[in-house]
Amino acid sequence: MTLSRPADTELEAEMARLRAAEVPFAVATVVRTLAATSAKPGAKALIDEAGTLRAGWLGGGCARSAIGCAARAAIAEGQPRFVSIRPEELLEAGGVTAGEEREDVHFARNGCPSKGSMDVFVEPVLPPPRLVICGSGPVATALARLADRFGFHRIVCAPGAQASAHPDAEEVVDGHAPDSAVRFYVVATQGMGDAPAQRAAVASEAEYVAFVGSRRKFAALSDRLAAEGADRAALARVHAPAGLDIAAITPDEIALSILAEIVAQRRAGERASPA
Repeated sequence: MTLSRPADTELEAEMARLRAAEVPFAVATVVRTLAATSAKPGAKALIDEAGTLRAGWLGGGCARSAIGCAARAAIAEGQPRFVSIRPEELLEAGGVTAGEEREDVHFARNGCPSKGSMDVFVEPVLPPPRLVICGSGPVATALARLADRFGFHRIVCAPGAQASAHPDAEEVVDGHAPDSAVRFYVVATQGMGDAPAQRAAVASEAEYVAFVGSRRKFAALSDRLAAEGADRAALARVHAPAGLDIAAITPDEIALSILAEIVAQRRAGERASPA
């Protein structure tokens, strides 16, 4: 996002810093005002996941409280919010109450004596989703390369082997990436450290865990890990074999099928259901 006014330099700098640190935040933009308001259309601010204003200006405390709540919700849900802040009498005239939502508009009360109204669009800016790829073979390499085009923060681990060159991906050799913030975990070790990699994967908090290999191979590995104390319920949730069934054969095709399944998981619930 590029802002036009000199006063927006602070916002641009803070936005760049938060993005680089992979810290979630929201951009709040005033789109309309009625009567007396200290912030005018076009005013912007950056708000963190605690609802704290980090840069910019949105007016007094009456407005900032409601926008802070909207920003927290937008970041938590990963969805933008439109907030209409109005004095009590205008809420009543419109037949709505503070805290109510109608047609994707969230209403809040402005208790300031100015009696102004303000409509604000709040857009979350989230860090790229973290994808762990365990392995250094052709499928792991192809998946790391392909996932770069889809905005994933790729973390490549190669237990028991030297990590191969994965362009721009964070590499963890002879170990596993931390579980924190990992959403997707693919074990593509293909015989080079399957057990430790899969053990780390099922112990993680990732919402999607997959194993590159046949059902028979994973069944044998799953039985072994369960005998060693791994959670059977977590093992049962593993996508094995990894990827959608597109009759893939080559490493690139297998990587494509896995990424398609990950995208389907990532976007589940984001698109409106057909009428």
